[in-house]
Amino acid sequence: INQIGQPLDLYKLAIGRYPTTSEGLEALITAPAGVSDWNGPYWKNGAVPTDPWKNEYKYASPGQHGAYDIVSMGPDGKEGGDGPDRDITSWDQQ
Repeated sequence: INQIGQPLDLYKLAIGRYPTTSEGLEALITAPAGVSDWNGPYWKNGAVPTDPWKNEYKYASPGQHGAYDIVSMGPDGKEGGDGPDRDITSWDQQ
């Protein structure tokens, strides 16, 4: 999750804001419609980043916990969970 923060910050420097929830992390790879100052790709791996279990991250901006929220559902791929199955969040990484 922390590795996604740097390309998000580069996007914000270029565009003046983070990608919206609807634009999602895809905006780091492909210019969203109507965004004229896009100078990416900002994520260099060629595909939207996935969590270590190959699941998509949930992304929201503005977030409820900061400028953006990123959530991995953890190894079980389900919201919530305890112990090793608990969700991993951007606001717990700071």
